[in-house]
Amino acid sequence: MRVGTVAELWRYPVKSMAGEQLAQAVLTAGGIPGDRGWAVRDEVAAEIRGGKKLPVLMQCAARYLTEPSPGSSPPARIDLPDGSRVVTGEGDVDAMLSRVLGKKVTLHPLHPAEDTDHYRRGLPDDTDFDRELRSLFGRTADEPLPDLSVFPPELFEFSSPPGTYFDAFPLHVLTTATLAALSAANPTSSFDRRRFRPNILIESASDQRGLVEAGWSGGELRIGKARIQVVMPTVRCSMTTQPQADLAKDPQVLRTVVRDAQQNVGAYAVVVEPGPIARGDSVELVA
Repeated sequence: MRVGTVAELWRYPVKSMAGEQLAQAVLTAGGIPGDRGWAVRDEVAAEIRGGKKLPVLMQCAARYLTEPSPGSSPPARIDLPDGSRVVTGEGDVDAMLSRVLGKKVTLHPLHPAEDTDHYRRGLPDDTDFDRELRSLFGRTADEPLPDLSVFPPELFEFSSPPGTYFDAFPLHVLTTATLAALSAANPTSSFDRRRFRPNILIESASDQRGLVEAGWSGGELRIGKARIQVVMPTVRCSMTTQPQADLAKDPQVLRTVVRDAQQNVGAYAVVVEPGPIARGDSVELVA
């Protein structure tokens, strides 16, 4: 069943920074080559961290200077909120990022999966577990917390699956039908796709309405020459509310998602058949 076409392809050279649009990509077992090839480590917390804890990262942007191959982290140019620029790997990059983020951080390319200490979680900022989770996910006192049992067990020990800087899985898909449904639920907020950081934005077919990808879990999508399996809906956090580029801070974005979308927007996926994909490719739900 045809569910839409590929409207946009995105990769994010540095975890939680704004990314770059692609005309085409080759999906591999690890997703789009170069996606989340770099990440910031909070040296005070002693762990890799993203926009949940360091929201100013979302006001930075990154773009590769050379095309990455699978598993590689080539140099990327980082544009900082004050208009200055720095390249990953340059001697002053850690100092510049520490100044912007207001704490001591270091920037790292992907480390081997065997380097488990690099990916291990540090101590929480708050010893009250409920309060820490509400801060992490941006939930108010009267809102439900996400069901943590749906996440891969390794994420309780590591900040990302070792060998990657993904939150959970290598691909995130999002449909324009879902964005339209959220906009209808709350016309006063901007549900710009950049708030949700998809790898693949699908322009939904005319008969696809509502939170369509929420029902795709366990199914497979054929896109171009590749095939992906949808694993689970994407639980949203406070990152969706943060300012970035021309988008203002808006807590009502997350309030709407929690109230009207069961806390989820988009879906996580894994690649089951590698291959090239491109903007304009048909997207079919095949299983």
